[in-house]
Amino acid sequence: MSIFDAPVHGAYLVVSALGGPLHTVGAIIAFTLAVRALLLPLSLAALRGERRRTAWLTRLREIQDQHKNSPKRLEREMAKAQAEGGSLFAGMLPTLAQAPFFFVLYRLFLSDTVAGQPNGLLQHELFGAPLGERVAWLLGAHPLVAIGLLLLLAATAHWSGRLAVRAGTTSVLARLLPYALVVFSLFLPLATAIYLLTTTAWTLALRAVYDAVAPKEVVVRG
Repeated sequence: MSIFDAPVHGAYLVVSALGGPLHTVGAIIAFTLAVRALLLPLSLAALRGERRRTAWLTRLREIQDQHKNSPKRLEREMAKAQAEGGSLFAGMLPTLAQAPFFFVLYRLFLSDTVAGQPNGLLQHELFGAPLGERVAWLLGAHPLVAIGLLLLLAATAHWSGRLAVRAGTTSVLARLLPYALVVFSLFLPLATAIYLLTTTAWTLALRAVYDAVAPKEVVVRG
C-alpha cells in the first residue's frame, strides 16, 4: 500500500466531481488553480525574495566596480553584501510545496485502479487523446494534441526567459532551464502535462502582475 493511495483517491473524487459540470481537462485546470491559490502566500514570498536578490546582485556589481582597485576594501564590502543577500531557498518554496500535488496527479493518471475500482478517468480524452497516455506516445498517435501542448509549454519557457532577462539575469543556463520542462513533459501523462502547463502559466502571470503593481526594491548604497 502506497502512502499516495489515500491522496490519489481524494484527487480522484475531486477531479471526478469537477469533471461533471466542467470537463475532465477543465477539472484538472481547476484543481491546479486551486492548488496555486492555496500556495499564493508562498508564491508572493518567493517573488519578494527574488526582488531582494536582484537588488543584491546589482549591489554586488556596483561594489566590484567601485573597489576594483582596492582588493582589501573589495573583500570587506563583498563579505558584508553577501551576508545581506538572503537565502535562495525561499524562491524554491512554491515548487517544493507543489510537489506532493504533482505526484498525486501523476499517480492518478498512471493507476489502472483507484481504491480497488477501475480508474474511470483513464477513459477520458482531450480531442481524442487519452489523458493517461504519455505525451511522447501521443506524438505518434495524436500529434496535433501533443505538438500543441509542447508549443504552449515552449511559449511559457520563452516568456520565462524574457522575464529573467528583464530581472537582470545574465546566466545563459537560467534562461534556457525553463525549456527543460518541455522535454520533461514528454515523459508525463497528458493530464499531468496539462497540470504542468497550467501551473507554469500561473507562475508567469503572477510574476507579471507582481512586477506591474509591487514597488521595486531599492538598492542600498554603501
